[in-house]
Amino acid sequence: MNLDTTLGAEGEAPVTKTRPLALVAMGGHAFILADERGTMTEHERNARQIAGKLMSLVERDYDLVITHGNGPQVGHLLIQNELTHGDTVEMPLDVLVAMTEGSLGYILQQSLLNRLRELDVRRFVVTMVTQVMVDENDPAFETPSKPIGPFLEREEAERRRKEDGWMIREDAAGRGWRRLVASPRPIRVIQRDMIREAATAGHIVVACGGGGIPIKTSSAGAYEGVEAVVDKDLTSSVLATNIGAELLIILTAVPQVYLHFGKPEQQALSAVTVEEIERFHAEGHFSAGSMGPKIEAVIRFLRNGGRRALITDPESLPHALQGRGGTHFIGKL
Repeated sequence: MNLDTTLGAEGEAPVTKTRPLALVAMGGHAFILADERGTMTEHERNARQIAGKLMSLVERDYDLVITHGNGPQVGHLLIQNELTHGDTVEMPLDVLVAMTEGSLGYILQQSLLNRLRELDVRRFVVTMVTQVMVDENDPAFETPSKPIGPFLEREEAERRRKEDGWMIREDAAGRGWRRLVASPRPIRVIQRDMIREAATAGHIVVACGGGGIPIKTSSAGAYEGVEAVVDKDLTSSVLATNIGAELLIILTAVPQVYLHFGKPEQQALSAVTVEEIERFHAEGHFSAGSMGPKIEAVIRFLRNGGRRALITDPESLPHALQGRGGTHFIGKL
């Protein structure tokens, strides 16, 4: 239960009210729309748009935590690494994730603060560079499957495989060869207590950018960065459970979840129970490369005590919060 205590009129006792806690997960493409280059101007414009939509949660008096993806942005940094290979020091993948956590967090944080000031809402925004524990024995490390970075010619990709130990794979569409990295499952968010405390104090917290920085524990008990990427929806599910969120919202490119997506018999889902969505997932309705991880994140959240979840797009969010859009998921009553 999140309590906000404010002073009453002179001579009266403080007034205490309860606010629900919501976690909103959005993709890195929320900052870069289709056909955009990813300039800072585009990032800032898109952040202002998404910040405006997120105000619907502020207006409904939610405590708020926001997570985001970073795929396009890390991809750009990896291209910079390749273009300056041998001329500058290359940064490992965990550091690149940290860099995008900070830069995207700053852009979103500033947009949110400006929107709050326009609405005369006295809440603050904090971005937290977040570490996420993974298991070094996760099977994902044996079979890296997540393509990252630029497309390379086969000769260059083979050279990096030999010299740097990269796992590589040719793109199915014939665009070139790419590096593959592991995508282990998140176990827990290291800064979970700090995130919860800041959010329940009324501050908006931006955390777990790009799924968080993957780390492991060394034989000496120290934290160490890992060359991997963590799915941001799965991390968002873990964090939502860690902080006791009542509502998990996943923003994506479509207004609702669909059965038989893209086929003549396509069917939108409005409200489903966790048992129903588990059955649809087992029947193979949700692709592993798109909606699948989002559905898995919702199921894990609801099965671990979460009450409600919602999947929709940013444009539909205000209406979806009123029950007039999106796909709503209900846990055990």
